[in-house]
Amino acid sequence: MASTPLSETHAAKKGFKVAVMGAGAVGCYYGGMLARAGHEVVLIARPQHVAAITRAGLRLQTTSFDEQVRLAASTEPSAVQGAKLVLLCVKSLDTEAAGAQMLPHLAADALVLTLQNGVDNADRLRSVLPPHAVAAAVVYVATEMAGPGHVRHHGRGELVIEPSNASAAVAQALIGAGVPTEISGNVRGALWAKLILNCAYNAVSAITQLPYGKTVAGAGIQDVMRDVVAECLAVARAEGVPVAGDVHAAVAQLAASMPSQFSSTAQDLARGKRSEIDYLNGLIVRRGEALGVATPANRVLWALVKLLEGKPLNQDYAPTLCVKAP
Repeated sequence: MASTPLSETHAAKKGFKVAVMGAGAVGCYYGGMLARAGHEVVLIARPQHVAAITRAGLRLQTTSFDEQVRLAASTEPSAVQGAKLVLLCVKSLDTEAAGAQMLPHLAADALVLTLQNGVDNADRLRSVLPPHAVAAAVVYVATEMAGPGHVRHHGRGELVIEPSNASAAVAQALIGAGVPTEISGNVRGALWAKLILNCAYNAVSAITQLPYGKTVAGAGIQDVMRDVVAECLAVARAEGVPVAGDVHAAVAQLAASMPSQFSSTAQDLARGKRSEIDYLNGLIVRRGEALGVATPANRVLWALVKLLEGKPLNQDYAPTLCVKAP
């Protein structure tokens, strides 16, 4: 029997199956919100999270409620089978591998929404999955995994998604689950705006192992960040990307709003993991080379983070929060 198309009526009245591929802090938050609203959700996550969720449900601790949400969890990519919506939340370096793992099990009418850092995940995923099955999203949420099966939400949560055949139904379902969602024709520009913010902050926080408030207070650091932003904007102009919003204002505001926040890149290095720096400052360097735009500030930050990726794990560092957005 053919699968039922993802329609607005289906999404609004009956709910639909949602799979979260790479369910860390961001994926658990959005998956938990959709499950709480009555959708059938499966989180594809690491074994310790799967064990805790299977035993007691997902603890979804937000700024307005603290609940145990019952949903399914699995360690296997095959769990995407039958899902009408897949939220892809893996690290940018794992995008193609995750797509290949999902492909044999993906429903013909599924929409895969990329909830990741970087600007090219959707394009890269379309090289592995049917192009019509993929849509990009920009994520603005502050979350952390406070323990196995326990996600803590610290603020925001809105999504901006690009138009597709299923975007209206997906947006309706997300809004109904308490997730502010906008469909935009300039998701690319919004992704670049977020990329520039990450380029300004992530590497500096990672190299120094300091939170945003302390990094911007360092001698000369704000000048370095301005150079980084100027290079990013020059590359964006050469790419023909209309960057959304006032990037300079967003960069200035972030440290003031999250002075104690360590970047996700800092957290990756402290935990001995590979970072996403190749898809942040590294992407600016590569695109700058291709377009004839000089990017010396981004190159220095990228090269230093790559060196630090090989250092031994710092057991004494305990980051406070994982944030996927400004």
